Amino acid sequence: MTTSFSETLRNATWGDHQSAESEGYLTELMGGRLSEHEYGEMVAQHYFAYLALDGVSRQLADHPVAGRFVFPELYREPALERDLSTIYGPGWRDRIAPSTSTGALVARIRQVADWPGGYIAHHYTRYLGDLSGGQFIRMELQKIYGYAKGGGVDFYIFDELGSLPRFKNEYRARLDALELDERERQRIIREVKLAYQLNTEVLTELMHVVKTAA
Repeated sequence: MTTSFSETLRNATWGDHQSAESEGYLTELMGGRLSEHEYGEMVAQHYFAYLALDGVSRQLADHPVAGRFVFPELYREPALERDLSTIYGPGWRDRIAPSTSTGALVARIRQVADWPGGYIAHHYTRYLGDLSGGQFIRMELQKIYGYAKGGGVDFYIFDELGSLPRFKNEYRARLDALELDERERQRIIREVKLAYQLNTEVLTELMHVVKTAA
């Protein structure tokens, strides 16, 4: 029986996924050991990353291949703006800046925008994570900081999608429907691994910022 591309992709990058999830910043965050503003540092980096990712999505909406993975209901900018306003107040834009690691992630997202497989790799890495482990993060953050819907953890709320399991199954079906030769499959897998690495480096830099401020 032939293994589907979505399953191959998941299996080939699972270790990278786990490394990202076990990064020290997330451990501290989930343990309730970070202040609200220290949590806000991660939200700010997400904001810059999704400005890039969602911006590329808009550019590729009509692309015959990449466009299959463009879902406007996934766009995170409005939710992140509500979260940042809740955390930092109305002057939040003056409080945030992209870190060096976020700058590298943003640059890579934009660099591969003309390669459908590269766009899909970064889209998959971020959004399938947000729709899976991100839901556990949301529930824990609501307990830790007392956030309710409307700001604070709106980034993790995808009400417009309806059933998250159904959407994820549809997403994986679209991955499996891609017409890819083995070379392109491996190229996408390498890009997903790179995407995990770049996202992990963002968290590592956040942990350094937290330790330095302590």
